[in-house]
Amino acid sequence: MAEDKKKTTKKAVAKKAAPKKVAAKKEAPKKAAPVKKPVAKKASGKTVIVTQTGSPIGRHNVQRATLVGLGLNKMGRTRELEDTPSVRGMINKVKHLVRVEEAA
Repeated sequence: MAEDKKKTTKKAVAKKAAPKKVAAKKEAPKKAAPVKKPVAKKASGKTVIVTQTGSPIGRHNVQRATLVGLGLNKMGRTRELEDTPSVRGMINKVKHLVRVEEAA
């Protein structure tokens, strides 16, 4: 009987199976949140007309980027912009390259 117990214990140890691999669940790809487009604000009263008179050639990159931010990139281009402190600050940075007129 002692031999039977030893055999059963050996068999029990040998019968342990490797843990089963669980198949990974395939998840549907997550959809990105929709990008909200900025709503164009209506001009609240005053506007300014900005015309580019000088070339950005040979100017600092900051001045070139400011002209693009104002919507200007070629000499003679004109934009009507809302008269806000941020626009006035941009105009002030490139005042030697633009002409500003008050619009009604």
